[in-house]
Amino acid sequence: MWQRIKTAIILVAIVGVALFASDTPILFVPLLAVGVTIAAHEWTKLMPRWRHPPLFVLMVLAITLGTLLFEVTWVFWWAASVAIWLMALSWVTKFPVKTNWYGKKLGLMGLVILTAAITAMFYLWQLSPWWLMYVFVLVWCADSGAYFVGRKLGRRKMAPNVSPNKSMEGLAGGLITGLVVVLGISIMKLHLTGLDLISFMALSGVTILSSVLGDLFESMLKRRADVKDSGTILPGHGGVLDRIDSLLAATPIFALGFWGLHQLGILNLIG
Repeated sequence: MWQRIKTAIILVAIVGVALFASDTPILFVPLLAVGVTIAAHEWTKLMPRWRHPPLFVLMVLAITLGTLLFEVTWVFWWAASVAIWLMALSWVTKFPVKTNWYGKKLGLMGLVILTAAITAMFYLWQLSPWWLMYVFVLVWCADSGAYFVGRKLGRRKMAPNVSPNKSMEGLAGGLITGLVVVLGISIMKLHLTGLDLISFMALSGVTILSSVLGDLFESMLKRRADVKDSGTILPGHGGVLDRIDSLLAATPIFALGFWGLHQLGILNLIG
């Protein structure tokens, strides 16, 4: 437990410095590059045997960082990842009866998911580091609420073949915990009312639910690949994918919804 706490403290310090120490991306982009490189390497361990893992890693790194330069394409990547996450919802509910998703196509899915998440994180950071931190806190609070409620009241299993410890009661507890945090921030900090408040609450709720799907999807991949953790680089926590699995789904979905609401003139919090 102490090792897990020490690793968490170090991670929070590194991420905090990268987010807030400079208004330029001089610290944040290298952190994203390192993170996506490690995550891509770990992804190859979850796929069927890949002949050249370094080639996949370099491809993901090059496309992800290259995409950061072409802002006009970001929404495309976010939308493509949403399509994958919608399919993943079906895969999780049918596992292990149906696993036809497990194959070489996981390479393309990994490329889309990682690129969408990294560009979404960069987009939110550009708006304000606090927007990216908001998604982090939202996911962490919901995860904590789900853990404690599920531990106390959990009875009905949410996806027993994927993650036996997760329950519907825990899901409800996490969603309620997250939405309480959202409501407090919306009213006390953002001063939202009316349609803006409803829209922001709805988007945040969908983001919480998507974070659970991201967690379940990675758990399903690990079960299919027969590995306990995606890696060992984070003592006490496993791999990078084990720490960001929820964010892989949450960040592009929040970014796409945030961007879309702004385009519709419903939620004017940009700028």
